[in-house]
Amino acid sequence: MNLNDIKKNLNVLNAVDWDMTPEEAIALHLEWGPLRDLSYYNSRDNNNETVYFVMNTWKNPPIITLVRRRGFDSEELASFRLPQGLEEQVIRSEGKHKGVYAVEGEVREWLKKELAA
Repeated sequence: MNLNDIKKNLNVLNAVDWDMTPEEAIALHLEWGPLRDLSYYNSRDNNNETVYFVMNTWKNPPIITLVRRRGFDSEELASFRLPQGLEEQVIRSEGKHKGVYAVEGEVREWLKKELAA
């Protein structure tokens, strides 16, 4: 799936939780850790599904991935690169720190603009 595919798939696009972070997804689905709001989900079972974007800087260049997580299962729905200017900015700021991060700031704004979300 690419950006255009996501944009055309309203079920996926409407399911995206723009505030979800990788840490919170793990707390929600795999641990009994704290959430932003305990009423966010009524229960933590395998029927709960979370769809969110992450930025992976383990690879060069950084990759944006759309993830669907349900219980212990995780599925990568799409992976793609950022536009060159934004990619260079991410490499300068975050790229030297390897990890998987929430999409924030200019990356999030770019994604929302591209997806008309």
